[in-house]
Amino acid sequence: MDRLQGSARLMIVSDLDHTMVDHHDPENLSLLRFNALWEANYRHDSLLVFSTGRSPTLYKELRKEKPMLTPDITIMSVGTEITYGDSMVPDDGWVTFLNQKWDRSIVVEETAKFPQLQFQSETEQRQHKISFYVEKEHAQEVMKTLSARLENHGLDVKIIYSGGMDLDILPQGAGKGQALAYLLKKFKADGKLPINTLVCGDSGNDAELFSIPEVHGVMVSNAQEELLQWHAENAKDNPNIIHASERCAGGIIQAIGHFRLGTNASPRDVVDFSRCQLENPSPGYEVVKFYMLYERWRRAELAKSEQYVQNMKKLCHPTGIIVHPSGEEQLLHDCLAKLGSLNGDKQGKRFRIWVDRVLSAQIGSDIWLVKFDKWEESDEGRQCCRTTALLNFKAEESNGFVWVHVHQSLLDESGGKKAGSWLF
Repeated sequence: MDRLQGSARLMIVSDLDHTMVDHHDPENLSLLRFNALWEANYRHDSLLVFSTGRSPTLYKELRKEKPMLTPDITIMSVGTEITYGDSMVPDDGWVTFLNQKWDRSIVVEETAKFPQLQFQSETEQRQHKISFYVEKEHAQEVMKTLSARLENHGLDVKIIYSGGMDLDILPQGAGKGQALAYLLKKFKADGKLPINTLVCGDSGNDAELFSIPEVHGVMVSNAQEELLQWHAENAKDNPNIIHASERCAGGIIQAIGHFRLGTNASPRDVVDFSRCQLENPSPGYEVVKFYMLYERWRRAELAKSEQYVQNMKKLCHPTGIIVHPSGEEQLLHDCLAKLGSLNGDKQGKRFRIWVDRVLSAQIGSDIWLVKFDKWEESDEGRQCCRTTALLNFKAEESNGFVWVHVHQSLLDESGGKKAGSWLF
């Protein structure tokens, strides 16, 4: 909540499964396109919120499987848990609010009387969420009868059916929409209400997000029937909600452009960066561009040429230094000279690079300090390099920024430092 001094230029609130994350995209290209767009153009002055039905356990598993960015805020367990930052600090005020008219033991007792309900895994049973599987033909009758019984106990609950099989029971005040409304109220109280908010979803448990006043919304092209039906019945004439023609993260990118919330040109869609001159170059864009070029070179998506290596050298100061995770130092130009032998070494193989948490600060008239996590995924697995770089902005240069100093720390799965091979 406190990362930005003022209001966020854009706050994206997105569901994960089949919205931000496309499980039918083995290359994760739409997600990587979004990652590049966000880190290059939005991270510095905007907020990313993941709103998922997953519990913290399953959310963390997804992060290990997919190249996901680190959100500023995470809403989990269908809006019953709100956490902040990379360390996922819980919002205690939200917990107190949800405890009103909620008794978990009574809900468990009553649901046990319905043989149609099958408990989901233990990880999905949370303090303010009890989750089941139920066949579609039984769902409506079970929800109607169960709701009446719980009301007779004096409980105020909400029953959400989504995905054609998932049934969640929550406090009435919970849900993705209520969690977002709670956050917006907090931002407003602090004088930091986001200038624009875009909500993104694909299933029934996302419908509440689209009910929040004054937000833009996108139902991705692969949205499920239950969400499309809700839209037809409740919001078909709302110009602030669109049904995208692109799947998952591609639909989110499409919506940013449709509503004119900012640029929606992802660096991953740029074919030739030499012909892409930005009106206002930024450190974030420079970092994303550099690693995009590096990835393409190693995947042989760029033809091998000495001129390319020379052009890469122009991005680095002649006396610039890179500090390897082991502590060894090397000139940036010497490191780049080795690029020739790496051209196409990952051709036809699994190899992708993305950057996360790109944050910069101007520490001199033309010097920027930039910190970010550089991720590399290959057939050998995944590794992260925490990187600090000094960039010198030269207005007279066509590329704008020149790399002066790079310091890297290779991290293990838990975030601890470890030794490793040379990474640029």
